[in-house]
Amino acid sequence: MAIAPARLSDPVVGALVAAVNAHDKDAFLAVLTADATMSDDGSDRDLHDWIDQEIFDSGGHMDVQSESDGGRTLLVNYRNDTWGEMRTTWRFVIAPGGGRISRFETGQA
Repeated sequence: MAIAPARLSDPVVGALVAAVNAHDKDAFLAVLTADATMSDDGSDRDLHDWIDQEIFDSGGHMDVQSESDGGRTLLVNYRNDTWGEMRTTWRFVIAPGGGRISRFETGQA
């Protein structure tokens, strides 16, 4: 059973998951620092190109199966129109002050 974004332990991570599932790019970007970075399967990617291709232009959706590390590591059934559904891990780094994500890393679980 999926964990609703509002029930995730880290509210910033929950806001990002909610933004993905609502297909709300502005809300997604609002929880990231201006200089946020990311990686996919161990390779750093251009954040803006990646989120367009893998999330917002392809109907991305996150069903969180479990969380650890205070809600900053998620096991997710992720799906989009390009790749279908796959089990993925997402790890988040919260910037000092706790209000925004400065980095996330994702990849197949």
